[in-house]
Amino acid sequence: MFMNLRPLTRDEVRGVDTFAINDLGIPGVVLMENAGRGAVEVLERLGIPDKPVVIVAGKGNNGGDGFVMARHLEYRGYAVRVLLIADSNQLGGDAQTNWRILERSAIPTTVLGASPDLETLDSTLAGAGWIVDGLLGTGARGSLRDPLPAVIERLNRQRVPILAIDLPSGLDCDTGQPLGVCVRATHTVTFVAPKRGFAKPGAAQFTGEVHVADIGIPRRALHAYLERRGV
Repeated sequence: MFMNLRPLTRDEVRGVDTFAINDLGIPGVVLMENAGRGAVEVLERLGIPDKPVVIVAGKGNNGGDGFVMARHLEYRGYAVRVLLIADSNQLGGDAQTNWRILERSAIPTTVLGASPDLETLDSTLAGAGWIVDGLLGTGARGSLRDPLPAVIERLNRQRVPILAIDLPSGLDCDTGQPLGVCVRATHTVTFVAPKRGFAKPGAAQFTGEVHVADIGIPRRALHAYLERRGV
């Protein structure tokens, strides 16, 4: 049974990650592994048809979560493909680590780059059973930069269910307002706790049904940290 936590703000989410890494000594790559695996477990419970899962990833940690998902989906026998909306040399840290694992694992990947061909994006999404949105995370704020608005619009045009990782790309974590165009997810798998913006009026049209997954922080330690923070 997971802890029932009130919705967290962007800064509180960042604080939980920092606490887990710096105070508990859990490497960030382990947190990413737990997040990606937890997202796959949610997706399996929702049901995966005999069609590919297409993971659309950005250069940040949400993209890294998507790379982890690809490995676990492939291991469980599902067809999966990763589309990277960035150049691979833009990846860093734990996301880069998981990308390199994908490259060595012969899991299908396509680097669409920082200026993606939208027709290639459309053709790759065609026939998908699920689209996984791993473009942006909780840190996104302000206006979205190109090419993200056009990419998100293409995702929303597909008649395919979308699972958003942590929050729909283009949604402000705290206000629940779209940053211009926003992914309209069928389901969102969010980590540790819901985000504050999810409860705001109108946010549900973007998040769809929200599922909370843990990232492996021990319950007692997490509870003590949040109590100190007044959460």
